[in-house]
Amino acid sequence: MKSVSELVEAARTAQRQISSYSQEQIDDVCMSIGWEVFNDRNVDILARMAVEETGYGNHASKVTKHKRKIGGVMHDIIGAKSVGCIESDPETGISKYAKPVGVVCAVLPATNPTATCGGKAISILKGRNAVIFKPSSRARRCTEECVRMMRRGLERVGAPSDLLQYIELPEREAANELMSRCDLIVATGSGLLVKSAYSSGTPAFGVGAGNAVAIIAEDADVPDAAEKIFASKTFDNATSCSSENAVVILDGVYAQSVDAFKKLGTHVCSPEEAGKLKNHMWRPGGKGKLALNGDVIAKSAKIIAEGAGLDVAPDTLMLLVESDTPPALDQFAEEKISPVLVAYRAKDMDAAVRILQILTSRVGPGHSCGIHTFRREYIERLGREMSTSRVTVRQPMAAANGGHPFNRMPSTATLGCGTWGGNITTENIHWKHFLNITWVNEPVAPWTFEESAWDPFFKKYPGKQ
Repeated sequence: MKSVSELVEAARTAQRQISSYSQEQIDDVCMSIGWEVFNDRNVDILARMAVEETGYGNHASKVTKHKRKIGGVMHDIIGAKSVGCIESDPETGISKYAKPVGVVCAVLPATNPTATCGGKAISILKGRNAVIFKPSSRARRCTEECVRMMRRGLERVGAPSDLLQYIELPEREAANELMSRCDLIVATGSGLLVKSAYSSGTPAFGVGAGNAVAIIAEDADVPDAAEKIFASKTFDNATSCSSENAVVILDGVYAQSVDAFKKLGTHVCSPEEAGKLKNHMWRPGGKGKLALNGDVIAKSAKIIAEGAGLDVAPDTLMLLVESDTPPALDQFAEEKISPVLVAYRAKDMDAAVRILQILTSRVGPGHSCGIHTFRREYIERLGREMSTSRVTVRQPMAAANGGHPFNRMPSTATLGCGTWGGNITTENIHWKHFLNITWVNEPVAPWTFEESAWDPFFKKYPGKQ
């Protein structure tokens, strides 16, 4: 078992060996490790291991997630320049040269351990960097197997295997030491881990809490909207931070929407059942504060219903709670990380946006929101008014927020939430974030600035000079 200093030194040695790699060489590295976490045999192994070890999600969804996430990252990096001069503009005289950031510490979540590991490895190595993974204690074996597979990919192309490592030491102090010794941190996981990354003294990309909320507007294609929200909420038992946590439905399509959810395999809870479900999902913690019951996280709707004492149909895949509690006070507004959706009724779009803002600011500020509508004014309104990093339109948010073939969001499992969520960026953290860029500036025709530029301003404010 290597010490932190040994891991970092091995990573630095390996990274120095590839610092002069050509674009073709580093692209071969990425293709080789990418194949190890994309091919059917390995993906099946990793998906099974992840479910068995963590107890989160399900095998079929994790296979799909691997294919989607790794395929998306590969799509984004193929043909992209990350070595040498990556951009040159004769008009401005600016040329940009890409350099490695060095050794990256990547903190991984238990809810999505192997696809996140693979996607991050590809993105980080695209910039000729090395990476040391900090696995979740709940997902150590599957993460280690994922890294071992990718190290075989490095060996295939003659690259140093220590470009990809993981820390085996379980102590929090070791993780803190690793973060302090690396050149950059990318942290996907609990709020505590992200705070540790930010306080380490090392530059860090972190993510905020999820709490994706979608609106179904009165002009929506209701069956399509319900199907997309249902698919997103039930995918991998809602392990994704982008899985819709709540839905706000306009009055005119409320009954139709609930009926559409029912047809897809949703159990709509009665008020009595909702009470039982709430008591099962949240339990008093050590200080008496309600906390999400670990027995419901990323479990199937059937298992959650049984634990709550609810009698549901055998084919039930999602539980729906119709809430008439103000969203600022409703326990079901909290992030649930399970196929349990709460619905709020809004009389019009003004009311829907108010509910959306309350839900988003209460849990998951800065993360994302969605809307099912064809009206430009509704879409543009959310773009102007929502304090979220993403507004996802007519799409399943668990798939769309982190990049998908049906949109052009950069592929990633790490979603920045901006200053709203305590993060440095609102962007999807992808391969471009693992580059240092040197700006070369050459002289061009000079620009001029004249005092007359103030003339239009003082025409509006005469006598104020």
